[in-house]
Amino acid sequence: MAELLNVKDLTHEEWLRERNTGLGGSDAGTVLGVNKWKSKAQLFLEKTNPELRKDIDNDYIHFGNILEDVVAKEFERRTGKKVRRDNRMLRHPKHDFMLANLDRVVVGEKALLECKTTSQYNKELWEGDDVPAQYLCQVQHYLAVTGYEKAYIAVLIGGNNFVWKEIERDEELINIIIEAEYDFWHNNVLANVIPEIDGSGAMTSFINHMYSEIDDEQVELSEDADTLIRAIESCKSSIKETKELQSKYENQLKDTLKHSTKGASQNYIVTWKPQTRRTLDKKALEEEYGKDTLDKYTKETESRILRIKQIKEEQ
Repeated sequence: MAELLNVKDLTHEEWLRERNTGLGGSDAGTVLGVNKWKSKAQLFLEKTNPELRKDIDNDYIHFGNILEDVVAKEFERRTGKKVRRDNRMLRHPKHDFMLANLDRVVVGEKALLECKTTSQYNKELWEGDDVPAQYLCQVQHYLAVTGYEKAYIAVLIGGNNFVWKEIERDEELINIIIEAEYDFWHNNVLANVIPEIDGSGAMTSFINHMYSEIDDEQVELSEDADTLIRAIESCKSSIKETKELQSKYENQLKDTLKHSTKGASQNYIVTWKPQTRRTLDKKALEEEYGKDTLDKYTKETESRILRIKQIKEEQ
């Protein structure tokens, strides 16, 4: 483990610039493809064009940072262990593209503590011995950089449920992480070769954010764009056929159930029950309270819609 610098001496902007000289623990899950909030292509763009970094200073991040100290103190209370802050940005002594900013280190042990907060909706992800893959990769990345023997992770779930777990150093996973991060850093970031843009929700959100500002100029599209368009149209056709086939099979199953609300086979349980959906009658509200009143409670959002129109038959 090699000390890089003391982050207490840096502004937030300086810290971000230093962090862009390598991959941090929170990048590990993205590189391995287990972070549903960010794709490799997005991470590449953030590392090579920091100005494109999407602003993530939302309330979850804000209160997560505030509650980090609360989580650390509760870990101390429940375990009897002592932890201290580590204000250094660390760099792997051999793989200099691997960085680490630790939440806490455990006094008297070659161990670190990672502090998390999460929503009650994610409670099942922390049941038993489970640790979400994204955070497991993050912790093993830190163990690789520090050389520590183990880590602890503590999480406050929904503001009133506290869980902590011990994570042993996993050399096999660490080697996988190092290999994946080496490949991404050298063959994508340093080589300036963007990973394939994928169809993940994270990539969709980032693309929409990057190009939210528009102009009315028309650009010339290449044959590669035509290939993409044909692929899109083919997917649309396949989806339509698949949905029609799904509806066919569902109707056949419903015909088997007839008036019954439940059926069971050797492998499956099927239910077909009434469900009530409540929606606001916008027309009735407008007639009773007026359009101006209704407009005060209407939220307007803007997005760019991709539409394709064929203007020439393919030869």
